[in-house]
This record gives sequence, C-alpha cells and structure tokens, in this order.
Amino acid sequence: MSKKSDFGLIGLAVMGQNLVLNVESRGFQVSVYNRTTATTDEFLAKHPSKKLVGAKTLEEFVQSLATPRKIQIMVKAGAPVDAVIEQLIPLLDQDDIIIDGGNSLYTDTERRDAYLAGKGLRFIGAGVSGGEEGARKGPSIMPGGPPSTWEVMKPIFESIAAKVDGEPCVIHIGPGGAGHYVKMIHNGIEYGDMQLICEAYNIFKHAGFSTDEMAGIFNEWNDGDLQSYLIQITGKALEQKDPETGQPIVELIVDKAGQKGTGQWTLLNAAENAVVISTINAAVEARILSSQKKQRVAASKELQGPTAGSAGILAGLSKAGLVKKVHDALYASKIISYAQGLDLIKTMGEKKDWGLDLGRIAAIWRGGCIIRAKFLNRITDAYRSNPSLVNLMLDPFFKELLNITQQNWREVVSIASLNGIPCPAFSASLGYYDSYRAARLPANLLQAQRDFFGAHTYERIDKPEGQFFHTEWPEVIG
Repeated sequence: MSKKSDFGLIGLAVMGQNLVLNVESRGFQVSVYNRTTATTDEFLAKHPSKKLVGAKTLEEFVQSLATPRKIQIMVKAGAPVDAVIEQLIPLLDQDDIIIDGGNSLYTDTERRDAYLAGKGLRFIGAGVSGGEEGARKGPSIMPGGPPSTWEVMKPIFESIAAKVDGEPCVIHIGPGGAGHYVKMIHNGIEYGDMQLICEAYNIFKHAGFSTDEMAGIFNEWNDGDLQSYLIQITGKALEQKDPETGQPIVELIVDKAGQKGTGQWTLLNAAENAVVISTINAAVEARILSSQKKQRVAASKELQGPTAGSAGILAGLSKAGLVKKVHDALYASKIISYAQGLDLIKTMGEKKDWGLDLGRIAAIWRGGCIIRAKFLNRITDAYRSNPSLVNLMLDPFFKELLNITQQNWREVVSIASLNGIPCPAFSASLGYYDSYRAARLPANLLQAQRDFFGAHTYERIDKPEGQFFHTEWPEVIG
C-alpha cells in the first residue's frame, strides 16, 4: 500500500500551487485536488520529482491522506468554501481537520467552526498573507481555532511560515474566528499603507519629479527607517518600463483601483465596535472614488482648484527638502494606520475574550506578509514591554517619533491642500492624532445641539461625572 500523504490541499490556483510546493519542500508528502482535473494534471506534470499525489475525485483525495486528515481549502471566500465543506463532510472521519486558508469573513469562520464541531470535525480559519511569493517561500500565517487543533498543525505551519530572527511568522492567534479576524485587520492596515504611499507619489508627481526620480526616492527610503515590502515594490514598480512604448508602466495604468472586500469589512467592524480607523476609512474611500473615473474626468472640467502648479509646491523648497517632509509625513501617518488597526484588534479581542497578544501578532507580521516592515520590530517591542499599552502612539519610541515628524507632516498636508492635491489618508491620520491628543474637543457644542433638538441631556464640567442635565432652550420658529 502506498504511503499516505501528510497534508492535502484543494484549489490549485496560483496561491494554492505555491503553498503546495512550500509544504512539499519542507519534507511533507502532499495530496492535491482541483475541480478542473486538467489543472491538477498540468501541475503534477510540471513537478514530476516532487512528493505530490494527484486525485481526480474528492473521494480519492480524502483516502490518500493519513489520519487525522489535514485538508486546506484555497478557494474563493463565501459560498464556494461552504460548498467544498459540504462535499467533504460525508468523506471524513472524526477529528479530521479542515483549514480555510482564504480571506473569509471571520463571522463565516465562527459559523463553520460551530457547525463542524457538531459533526465531530475540527476547523481552522487561517489567514495567509504574502501573495504568490510568500506562499512559495514563506508566508505569515494567522490561524484561529482550538489550541489542541493548533498543536496538530503546528509542525506544518511553523515549517512553511516565513522566519524572522529564527522565529516562524505564525502563532495560534486565538479561538474561533480570531485568525481570520486578525488577517482582516491586517488587510485594512495594508489598505492604509498603500494609500499613504500613493499620496506621497502623487505629491512628488505634482511637484514635477520624474518617474525615475521617484523610483530613486522609494529605493533610498527602503534602505532606511521606512524599509518595508510595500516601499520596496513601489520603487521597483516605478522603475519598470513598458517594452512597447518605453514609457514607465505605472503611468500607462488606468487610475481605477480594485478591492476584494476586506477593507470594507474592517470599516463595518470598526463602526460596530466604536473604534476610529480614519486612515483605513480614507484609503477605502479613495479606492471607491478612483473607480468613479468617468465622473471624475467630467468634474475635472467643471470644478475649479488652485492653479499654483509645481512652482507652488516647491515655493521656497528644494526637491530634497520636499522629500524629507514627505518622508516624515509618511512615517507619522503609517504609525497612525497601525495604531488604529491594533486598537481595533485590541478592542475586539477583549470583547470576544480571545486572549489576543498584540506583541506576538506584530512579530508574525515582520516577515512573509504584505505589510512586513522594519518598524514592526519597534511595534513588537512596544507591546512586549507593555502588554497593556492603550494606544501605540503612547509608546515612548513612537511618541517621540510623532513629536519629531509632526511639523513636516503638517506642512505636507498644508502644501497638498493649498495646491489641490488630494491626500485623504495623510489628512485623516493627522486629524486623528490632533483629536486624540486634544484635552478638550468641540463636542460640548455638539451635546448642546443634541439636547436642543432632542433633549438628549449632557454632563457638566462643574458637576460630578455621571450626572446628566437638560436645558430648556428657546423656541426656534421657522
């Protein structure tokens, strides 16, 4: 009888194929199944010397696996995941493990976890970040589910994950949907990070920098404190020339951004938990506005803006001076984006009693994932030294950094505004910072308004906290 496989994967799109090759390269035999048999055959034909077992039916696939079976599903989130699970259930034995490695909504993961537990099966919702390259060479993995199930999967997950300072970029995040939840917020932070980089690029473009000059800036930044995967690929993308025209490929791409939903899910969850994530919100809205291309083109002929042009942006500034200011604005705003995302994770973790460890979560984001960055070492240190840190901005390192960079940050937002250059994420980040540090906000007037029209009552600064008052406001006619 042939040897049973250690691991099985369903869904041989690019991510699935690369994960299979990663697992196999760590010494495991892997069974694979794809709804389209030709895809399976082509994949196996490309890798004849590897320890791979192809199956033409789900029954054959399941029977090829050692027990307890470990089956990872890599199909589109939503109904396709449920469909595969339903097909698998009759074929599995008690304590077999199904892993959803896609970008599923965490509430779907919780539903599936409870459903499968009732049938004696185990379920893991595992967020996987790193794209195609990460899947092949080592992603960041965020699994949620029972600790006992994590212990079964730990040898495989730790072997295939990225490594930083010898530590694998995977931990047991928490029970139920915790893994997919943390991956969702990771993606929200990713939205913010990408939008901030795009705003920096747009300011340089309006200031008259060539694409090659901008590539040089981002490449230089990647050698410093802004070092990150997203900064790195930005420099590489700006360098790329179109073989047909010789022009920078970036400048030939239509300015309409797509999205798959995780950013919007993050916004909805933040609203449900009353947590401010204004940077991520601005990033999601920027993608939506970008998709309204025809409306924007029409409006550009009707709605006026300032006419200063590049001379206005660089008025009294050298190019090097502007680069320094934008660097500081980007760094400060990135801190805000992470602070907001981690605040949401902290709030949700406490609400769900997930026992989340922000220091360990930040640590597994240091390698493999899309938001990996040098300063995640600092975030890891911040939460390891103070696990009860209320907000990342209050950590001594980040507090000092925000103090140092804020003047340039303010000037960049001002320069962009005066020159009609949209920078919603830079602005939202600065607005959050200034609101958070304000001992008194104008919400006193807002409470007066609410009490005026709806008798909602208010507290007073000269009375004990928790006492509420109402004023008999004058009648307004008309």
